[in-house]
Amino acid sequence: MVPATLTLPKVGPVRLSRRSFLNFLSALCLGLSLLLFGQSAWIFAKAQLAQVLLERAFSQSVVTGEPVKAWRWADTWPVARLQIPRIAASAIVLHGGSGEALAFGPALLAETSRIGEPGTAVISAHRDTHFAFLKDVVVGDRITITRDDGLVFTYRVTGTSIVDWNKSGIDRHASGFNLVLATCYPFDAITRGSERYLVHAELVK
Repeated sequence: MVPATLTLPKVGPVRLSRRSFLNFLSALCLGLSLLLFGQSAWIFAKAQLAQVLLERAFSQSVVTGEPVKAWRWADTWPVARLQIPRIAASAIVLHGGSGEALAFGPALLAETSRIGEPGTAVISAHRDTHFAFLKDVVVGDRITITRDDGLVFTYRVTGTSIVDWNKSGIDRHASGFNLVLATCYPFDAITRGSERYLVHAELVK
């Protein structure tokens, strides 16, 4: 007796209707939008939480006179508090310009002058988080910086400039007591570029 064989039905290619295809595209776009929104929200939340922890660590360093890390594994620590009263801006400044430092706050570049000392101190931060307020800073604004030893210095904004990242014109050994706040430019860009936005200030004696 010849064994019976099972004949499988022929399956042709699946064809999506126009409506199904549009629904698929809509769902895909919605999913990507939610993903991007979630990432942005996480970055913002992380930045805000970090500032709370950094504020606590900075306050402790002022009291103890010793560097205090905001979390045990950090490769940086708070060195100053920066405030611009006119626009109610405030941020804790970290030591060095490492990727971790810039992820959590403005950073005082290690190769530049200390706040309140001769030369040029350069503080850098991302344009979409901690230095987003630089676009609102104008000539004449006062920048108050409290150092981790408790000393307070006031700078006056003298101008702004847009430069290429490797042609900043910043002289760290310039005469006087200078401060530069630096961030990427333009502020509304979504990709990295070569331009930097600088806010120049000098110490008010």
